[in-house]
Amino acid sequence: MLDIKFIRENKDLIKEAVRKKRVKVDVDQLLEIDEKRRALIQEIDNLREAHKKFTGVSEEAKNSKDKLSHKEFELKVVGDEFEELMLRVPNVPDPSVPEGESDADNQEVRKWGEARASSGKDYLAIMRERDMLDLERGVKVSGFRGYFLKGGAALLSMALWQFTLDFLIKKGFAPFLAPVLVRRENMVGTGWFPQAEEDIYKTQDDLYLSGTAEVPMMGYHADEILKEEELPKKYAAFSPAYRREIGSYGKDTKGIFRVHEIYKVEQIVLCKADHQESVSWHEELTKNSEEIMQALEIPYRVVLNCGGDLGLGQVKKYDIEGWIPSEKRYRETHSASYFHDFQTRRLNIKYRDSAGKLHFAHSLNNTAIATPRILEAFLENNLREDGSIKIPEALQKYYGADGLL
Repeated sequence: MLDIKFIRENKDLIKEAVRKKRVKVDVDQLLEIDEKRRALIQEIDNLREAHKKFTGVSEEAKNSKDKLSHKEFELKVVGDEFEELMLRVPNVPDPSVPEGESDADNQEVRKWGEARASSGKDYLAIMRERDMLDLERGVKVSGFRGYFLKGGAALLSMALWQFTLDFLIKKGFAPFLAPVLVRRENMVGTGWFPQAEEDIYKTQDDLYLSGTAEVPMMGYHADEILKEEELPKKYAAFSPAYRREIGSYGKDTKGIFRVHEIYKVEQIVLCKADHQESVSWHEELTKNSEEIMQALEIPYRVVLNCGGDLGLGQVKKYDIEGWIPSEKRYRETHSASYFHDFQTRRLNIKYRDSAGKLHFAHSLNNTAIATPRILEAFLENNLREDGSIKIPEALQKYYGADGLL
């Protein structure tokens, strides 16, 4: 959420952000409601002062109280409308963010590794040959996009999670197992609601199944005042994650690239309210994920996401896309974003500087590893001519010292 004062003073900038991100919100309507809201607040303050002058029970006192109650109700209605519109105002994208409608318009930044030719087998064939995947029973048990990973795929997934956590711990990240059930205020606070509400599962207890550990980990410090010397907070959080994939019907209907239930290790950082520090951490988090991809020997490219492919709160985002030999294209495996104080303002996460002044912290997050999606790129790129799967040296500690799957 942006500061309403900032919106008032930068109306044209906000309108440009709305246009560039392809978001539907009427900035002029918001400012009109804000003006009405402020006028009502002033009017109510005046009525309260006037009401204090009445003593005892009188017709004038009753009329004064009735008028005050009416205006307070009117303010509540206007205030609710104001809050709803405020939640739809997007953060301002960085000037480096390119124009575009969708991920097709993202701009390549760099590549790593050689994009190898297809072996003639896709990852599904590789997994079926090794009895690593059961989609039929997955659908029987869980419905559309259901799956069972078994044998080598189950062990490989756990090896990838542990390798990634250890990698990040060595870089000073604190490991967490994060809850997947979260309250609504955490979904709103991180900016998932209202923009992506249709893609999130809701329980009968008014709790939600989070689509990423970013949500619970940002809620972890909600309504807290941190000390400046505590920053940056660096977390590596593992959790299941759930997404309805409402906007993906007809896409990736076979296999395990796009499924409802995934497992992720997420990087989360809270840092000081400084743009350059956010930029520096954004590059650092992206570098971490690139080093993980390099250790797994998966060729990839980094793309800069266009305006239409940014979330509501994101200032800037990189996607890392792994090379898929059987498809002859790169596909997203990671994303890294920074938000300035968009999330922390909603969640009320502040820190006190050395002079005693309070600031909203800045927040960032990044996918360190996500399974089962990563298995497609891993298996196809590490398939050897004799049909065995090479286990890269960095992963052998976690999956077989012989280096083969």
